[in-house]
Amino acid sequence: MLANVLSSALIGIDAHAVEVEIDIANGLPAFTTVGLPETAVRESRERVKSAIVNSGYLFPDDRITVNLAPAGIKKEGTGFDLPIALGILLATRVLPPGVLDDVLVAGELSLDGRVKPVRGTLPMVLMAGRRGIGTVVVPLANGREATVVDGVQVLAAETLSQVVAHFQGHAPMAPQQGSPPSEDSVHPGTGLDYAEVSGQQQAKRALEIAAAGSHNLLMVGPPGSGKTMLARRMPTILPPISFEESLETTKIYSVVGLLAPDQSLVTCRPFRAPHHTISDAGLIGGGRVPRPGEVSLAHNGVLFLDELPEFKKHVLEVLRQPLEDLKVTISRAAMAVTYPASFMLLAAMNPCPCGYRSDERHECRCTPQQVQRYLARISGPLLDRIDLHVDVPAVAWRDLSAGQRAEPSSAIAARIMAARSIQARRFAGTGVSCNARMTTLQIRRFCATDRDGGRLLENAVDKLGFSARAYGRILKISRTIADLAGNASIESVHIAEAIQYRSLDRSRLP
Repeated sequence: MLANVLSSALIGIDAHAVEVEIDIANGLPAFTTVGLPETAVRESRERVKSAIVNSGYLFPDDRITVNLAPAGIKKEGTGFDLPIALGILLATRVLPPGVLDDVLVAGELSLDGRVKPVRGTLPMVLMAGRRGIGTVVVPLANGREATVVDGVQVLAAETLSQVVAHFQGHAPMAPQQGSPPSEDSVHPGTGLDYAEVSGQQQAKRALEIAAAGSHNLLMVGPPGSGKTMLARRMPTILPPISFEESLETTKIYSVVGLLAPDQSLVTCRPFRAPHHTISDAGLIGGGRVPRPGEVSLAHNGVLFLDELPEFKKHVLEVLRQPLEDLKVTISRAAMAVTYPASFMLLAAMNPCPCGYRSDERHECRCTPQQVQRYLARISGPLLDRIDLHVDVPAVAWRDLSAGQRAEPSSAIAARIMAARSIQARRFAGTGVSCNARMTTLQIRRFCATDRDGGRLLENAVDKLGFSARAYGRILKISRTIADLAGNASIESVHIAEAIQYRSLDRSRLP
């Protein structure tokens, strides 16, 4: 007796079709799984047998062979439990022949027959839509996630017996109905607003420029000056996430298993803030079974690294490639997996080991050598990739006691949206969405300066020793500042402001 059921396997953030072939032959009782199954897949035989028996069906006392084709793709996870169980019931004629021909199935089984959630449901349903498969069977907890894809009927199952009864025609299941994201989910009520931040006008200006052009930013200031407070409010001024960005970000969160049971899409830009004890695999991704890291979880959002020099140096150095390429490729002996990693980097640090080098109210006890060693924890190549460096001084008493609310996030966001609209028209049809992503040719085309601006930039490069990469980033920042001002051309005042945001480059000069 032979039966076939269609399922899927994950490679990176994409799903690939897997045909689950079940052969039941006469012989001593045995259950063999072939086709490069990992441990969790091989262990499915125990879960499948118990689930079938405890659901009231007869488990065959014959030789059962399960082949997961194509055999060249490594099969991981517990999502093959349900298709294997349905394949056995199809082979033993509990289910009518051909009833699963246009159905894609995934789900983990408990010993009593309940269907548990699995990772990667959204990529699986997207793959089903591309292949023209009309129906997918997923766990109930993954139902909302699966309804994002149009044109595919989603059956969200609670138990194995419920699925069997549906395909037997005894108790048809109602297709899962999705609902569009609400305004509250797109603009979550976090209660954070820049109106709560007293003073720090220069830092707010730098954050506005960073958000307008999606530039990376580093804040330097003493403890308690508000660096973390400023960073955590960055999502309140970023442009709303588009549907395409939301879909790609949701695929990553689905693969990692971070979607809530009632969540269908990631509808706000991610904000990830890993602790400085994180490993390079945790930050970039990796492991024995490659998984996305924090840089991929921050895709289309913000990655905030607080106390930047406290991160291990080799961990920081692995950031250099994704900051340039906007993706991470993890290579293993059997395969290479690529994860998207287009994020805005926000970082914060003290100016010296004790933290009070720039604070007039506290005495700094650090020697010049200690300060240089502290700053040297951040390499020049990494610093070159951070567009803006801004000083965040201690807040003055008059600002703390003024009692006036500062400019709200909504007002800042309106200016940022106007600047992003200019960039959208400028880069239409090029695949570039913001100034920070400009190529060298686009910099030459869109960042032309007037004579005074060119002379100012030339003097700055000669006297301050900026690298070629820093030169390009100054031009990008100048372009963003001009967009915020509504200027079609870059003027010397825009370049002058951009140059002042390279303070750490100047501090490294002898």
